[in-house]
Amino acid sequence: MINTGKMNRLTVIAELPFGFHLSTPDEAERLVTLMLDDAPDNIKKGDEIEVFVGTDEHGELVAFPEPPAVMIDETAVLTAVSVTDFGAFFDWGLDKDLLVKTRQQEFPVHQGMRCLVHVYLDEQTGRLMGATRLHPFYQEQNHYLHEGDEVDCQVYAKTQLGYKVLINKNCLGLIFQSDAFKPLKIGDQTKGFIKTVREDGKIDVALQPKLHMGRATLEQQIIDDLEAHGGFSTITDKSPAEDIYKRFNVSKGAYKKALGSLYKQRRITINPDMIKLNQETAKK
Repeated sequence: MINTGKMNRLTVIAELPFGFHLSTPDEAERLVTLMLDDAPDNIKKGDEIEVFVGTDEHGELVAFPEPPAVMIDETAVLTAVSVTDFGAFFDWGLDKDLLVKTRQQEFPVHQGMRCLVHVYLDEQTGRLMGATRLHPFYQEQNHYLHEGDEVDCQVYAKTQLGYKVLINKNCLGLIFQSDAFKPLKIGDQTKGFIKTVREDGKIDVALQPKLHMGRATLEQQIIDDLEAHGGFSTITDKSPAEDIYKRFNVSKGAYKKALGSLYKQRRITINPDMIKLNQETAKK
């Protein structure tokens, strides 16, 4: 069986002036054209060859010796190399760029933009196409995700509310602006935590766990960090948010609350320019 948009092992069934026709024994009537410039040296009728099966502008099957950056039913960050009235073309590693029609764009694409692009087979034209609108291909609900679950997220669009994300390469969600304590841009991959699964099944994601789930872990991270640095740290509640995130991967607000909790437990002393570990109470 010939799988469009994937790697296939095909047999050379005919030699042509401009290339070769490839197929499989069970689908001999379906022909895949391998151009002469793309063919390996000394290839001949009867040989088997591993190729990527794509499509041309007419929907005809064509073979490429190497796979593209993303195959059918997959999503990856690609760069727009040109834009027309009817769509944008993205570099996906083949001689023929991948077309994302205007109606399949989540937002207007401009040359040079990096976007998260999903590859699909357009039923009307028989062509491999791309889309930056992910809703037709991924659901906005997932019955296996629950509040507090850690997930992998990839940003595919920015809105006034926040950032639309692809979760675990499986479903879609939203990181509200208030829950994005670090800068994000389209294509960024980041860890997240399921904040809320709404009644309609839609998913809200935060970049850090809720305080009741994450504070104890953060407090221990702070204690471990102090012990690793001789009981002292210059990362205080007055430090820049960027420095706090770089060290502990949390927001400044979460860090300050964890410090406050440790201070109330008398496990640390907080000075204007330094945090000190109280050795006698640190093990509590």
